[in-house]
Amino acid sequence: MLGDAMNTTRSGRPALTRPDGTPLRVLVVDDDPDLAEVLTGALRYEGWEVRAAGDGAAALAAARELLPDAVVLDVMLPDTDGFAVLRRLHAVRPGVCVLFLTARDAVEDRIAGITAGGDDYVTKPFSLEEVVARLRGLLRRAGMARVQEEGPRLIVGDLMMDEDAREVTRAGELVELSPTEFELLRLLMRNPRRVLSKAQILDRVWSYDFGGRAHVVELYISYLRKKVDAGRDPMIHTVRGAGYVLKPVPR
Repeated sequence: MLGDAMNTTRSGRPALTRPDGTPLRVLVVDDDPDLAEVLTGALRYEGWEVRAAGDGAAALAAARELLPDAVVLDVMLPDTDGFAVLRRLHAVRPGVCVLFLTARDAVEDRIAGITAGGDDYVTKPFSLEEVVARLRGLLRRAGMARVQEEGPRLIVGDLMMDEDAREVTRAGELVELSPTEFELLRLLMRNPRRVLSKAQILDRVWSYDFGGRAHVVELYISYLRKKVDAGRDPMIHTVRGAGYVLKPVPR
């Protein structure tokens, strides 16, 4: 929903991000495509970057590219078992949090998962709420995530806006903005990774109908780029034929 505050998720829970304010990265590994789809959807609903893999080989390839903060890992996979995958994952991402999924509920299986380096263990069938809650707990305890602060600050990557003080910094450096530039940037920061059309921007920032005034948006976007992106990796992007989007710089 356009204009959502950044300190809560669409589910109403306090938003959980990486320490730098960028979305948490989670890899879901399960050979059941329907279950994997449901899990990825629930985790994306938290505002996280999520990928899925159906076997051990695909999981390791995805992990090398994504460098996940957490992995939801099925114990039984078609080409290997989750314990073997975990050992190889730790070579790629030593501090990754791992939540095992399994249909087996024996105590020895739980012990095997923890001994292999897993952080927690959920038995199928499970509720999506339980998986999300356990992941949030794991990530916070591991120091890999923080709750987005309540109050007047918006944070996207290294860009921060204090709405009360009407100050903007990028990488700690003050960015001087006009009142209109500030309102435009505030709209973009409240909707990170969402493409906003020129009509939407006109309505929210200038409060009048589209009516052929696209050049106003284009002009102020160019002003904003010169101040926010000057000499840095760009955060403000044009999506041809659709509008504009603000995205944190990939790390």
